[in-house]
Amino acid sequence: MGLKLLLLSLLLCFSALTPSANGNDEEHVTVTVKGVLSVGSTDENFICATMDWWPPNKCDYNQCPWGLASVLNLDLSNPVLPKALKAFGDLRIRVGGSLQDQVTYKVGSVKSCPGFKKKKDGMFGFSTGCLHMDRWDQVYDLFNKSSVKVTFGLNALVGREKVNNESNALWGGAWDPSNARDFIDYTISKGQVIDSWELGNELCGEGVSARVEGKQYGQDMIVLRSLIDQLYANSTKLPKVLAPGGFWDEKWFDEFLQVAGPNVVDGITHHFYNLGSGADPNLLSKMQDPYVLDNVLETLNQVKLTLRSYAPWTDAWVGEAGGAYNSGGKNVSHSFVNSFWYLDQLGQASSFDHKVYCRQSLIGGNYGLLNTTTMVPNPDYYSALLWHRLMGTRVLSTVHGGSPNLRTYTHCSKNETGITMLFINLSNSTTFKVNINEDLNIYPATVGFQIAGTEQREEYHLTAKDGDIQSHTMELNGVPLELTDSGEIPPLNPIYVGASSPINIDPSTIAFIRVMDFRAPACESAQ
Repeated sequence: MGLKLLLLSLLLCFSALTPSANGNDEEHVTVTVKGVLSVGSTDENFICATMDWWPPNKCDYNQCPWGLASVLNLDLSNPVLPKALKAFGDLRIRVGGSLQDQVTYKVGSVKSCPGFKKKKDGMFGFSTGCLHMDRWDQVYDLFNKSSVKVTFGLNALVGREKVNNESNALWGGAWDPSNARDFIDYTISKGQVIDSWELGNELCGEGVSARVEGKQYGQDMIVLRSLIDQLYANSTKLPKVLAPGGFWDEKWFDEFLQVAGPNVVDGITHHFYNLGSGADPNLLSKMQDPYVLDNVLETLNQVKLTLRSYAPWTDAWVGEAGGAYNSGGKNVSHSFVNSFWYLDQLGQASSFDHKVYCRQSLIGGNYGLLNTTTMVPNPDYYSALLWHRLMGTRVLSTVHGGSPNLRTYTHCSKNETGITMLFINLSNSTTFKVNINEDLNIYPATVGFQIAGTEQREEYHLTAKDGDIQSHTMELNGVPLELTDSGEIPPLNPIYVGASSPINIDPSTIAFIRVMDFRAPACESAQ
């Protein structure tokens, strides 16, 4: 009985808050990593960013934050852009967005090719637009030189007609693939490699500005699958086929998948904007609220279970997510604080076996990874780059009994030994002092990091400049992340810390920690 009381008192002391020397509270936490089996896996190109179609006069909340960031008008000659892409080595770009289903491709029988114009009764307030092939060649050339993996979203409303005049009108009839066929055929003839083709944007369920019934969408996907198989018959590798690129609606998705049938769709893409409106005055606090951040968990789990039941041959993708909808929040979505939401959602999506996560946007709106005018990286760019470089494809279960303000995620390290952990401290007043424990202590001489770690660990601590969470400058281990004098992406160097010391996660900070000598059987089996 005495031993039990001693253990209980130690546990209470371990999790209790104590004041630290700098005036902040301290909480001691043991984080347990279950290294025997992975709980999920991602694609090698899990990190993805979107390139949208919005023209400069796309405005919300008395602001017009898109500028020249569209597929149609982006300055491809800006020297920062290819450097920002090349830093990833193989970043995935999804070309698509709200106006996707109003885009015609000027190829084949298409002669007229107008640009997007404001139109009161048009979808999203715009007319149809057009992509010239010479412009597409220029965009693809940038992608090709930067080793980008391309996902292209096709117009899914061609051939259909409105059934009603509701704000999110139902469109009936079958999809007409003729213009898409000509465009896909054009990319093949030019030797342009497209990793995946997606049909439609936010037409599922209740839709946004338009909707299509699930049964019809399933039939359309059979047509697209057949088209891809025909056009790529002489290719050594088929591109993936993705759909439906919209918000989760369980009944709609069930019907769609049952009609499409086996081996038609390779990836199920769904969208998230779980922080609400970009004009929400509480947006800033939402990004540090663990209960708000957790509101996507049910959907992530539903998607996983639905695919397991109805389409085990497919993979789940987050096809678009920007946190706050309608271009994000001014002075919030491109500042340091946005990385709390962004990295946490990367951790959640990968834990629920989602293979790809496409961030809205690469450029444009308030949530661009790059500044809309200068293309200088915003803080989330560096968060994405560190994830891409450090977090491997295998996900390990990670739990702790401390405050919900400490978010923790673990992956096998990318191309390295050991594990890499992501820590997000949502609290603005508590420092977490963390020890790492292995769930099954299979190798007591070497596993159990806090007991017998021998190698130094790598630490990447991300902080806001001057402690201002709305700063546009992120610091790595106290050094501002800014382009070099020659315009290059700065090096992302770790600090090295003795393996036996606790991990300190200061208030309102983020850290990637690579523990080289943590022997997780799930990671060793992947090598």
